[in-house]
Amino acid sequence: MTSALTIAPADGKAGRAAFVAFAFQHYANDPNWVPPLRGEAIGMLDPAKNPFFGHAEVQLFLARRGGRVVGRIAAHIDRLALAQPPEQGMGPGTGFWGFMDADNEADAHALIATAEDWLRARGMTRVLGPMSLSIWEEPGLLVTGFDHPPTVMMGHADPRYRAWIESAGYRPVKTLSTYELDITNGFPPIVGRIVAAGEKNARIRIRQVNKRRFADEAAVILGILNDAWSHNWGFVPLTDAEIADVGKKLKPIVREDLIRIAEVDGEAVAFMMTLPDLNEAIKPLNGALLPFGWAKLLLWLRKPRARTMRVPLMGVVSRLQSSRLASQLAFMMIEYIRRDAIARYGASRGEIGWVLDDNQGMIAIADAIESKINKQYVVFEKAL
Repeated sequence: MTSALTIAPADGKAGRAAFVAFAFQHYANDPNWVPPLRGEAIGMLDPAKNPFFGHAEVQLFLARRGGRVVGRIAAHIDRLALAQPPEQGMGPGTGFWGFMDADNEADAHALIATAEDWLRARGMTRVLGPMSLSIWEEPGLLVTGFDHPPTVMMGHADPRYRAWIESAGYRPVKTLSTYELDITNGFPPIVGRIVAAGEKNARIRIRQVNKRRFADEAAVILGILNDAWSHNWGFVPLTDAEIADVGKKLKPIVREDLIRIAEVDGEAVAFMMTLPDLNEAIKPLNGALLPFGWAKLLLWLRKPRARTMRVPLMGVVSRLQSSRLASQLAFMMIEYIRRDAIARYGASRGEIGWVLDDNQGMIAIADAIESKINKQYVVFEKAL
């Protein structure tokens, strides 16, 4: 006889470790899953280490059968998301779940129902998922692109999950896409002409960031980001503590020549952030830095060589969006970074995203440089 399923909170250090460990168990035979560094993954769920908990309430749950963990889910309420305008996707009454993994549909439904009950008991009337944990981390469920590993800061999932989530009463509310391209052959001639025209414009300056002024540069980028993204679906502002935390985590893989700021008449109006794909370095480590993983990773961080460069963030101030100048600045930053990515890091592939399905400006840029969608992530919703 099959043992009964039990679902209980996963609290404390041991609970967080077991929560992370289940992913290693569930995806053990999936060649395209990238095992996270266990310490980093556990730290993300630790209220003492992740500043997201400063404005959110989070509850982890583990499902067990016969004492063996067979599933997991996190339910959470983000007070900053509750304060956002409802027309932008979040707003009052909206709760979330994320990190859902299960071995079968019945267990997945039981875990989702547990998260829903927890949210409902705290006054939530609507739920979005998966959101692991915030819109800035790993939003959405992978629904296409299971045949290759995700890049840094992107998620992976069991291909069965979409059907399970929809059979639990959820409907898609937003699709996020990533675009890939071969960067070795350059861009279409029209892009080259736009870049060349921009180089003749004395008003325009495309500069690298200065890591010695890391805090100042981060503030410039954040200012553009908040202005450019503030009306996007799902936007939730980052707190000062979160900005500092992200900066600390990204600083080892930030390279000055891979992040550009565009200035017009001396004013910073756009930026593009590109990261070497750290997943290429950590995948072989299987989540462990010991005994030799730390040395391999340190060597890579000192002089990264990566096939893929990921562009997680781009932004142009709102007053210039939809203008020809905005597109020109974007193409100039993309082209300058493309050249350095090939020459200095051995890159041959780029990935842009994620991009919202209604972001026509970014979609047009992706089309112009002949990139193609390689992965799609869906955020689902349900009334509680």
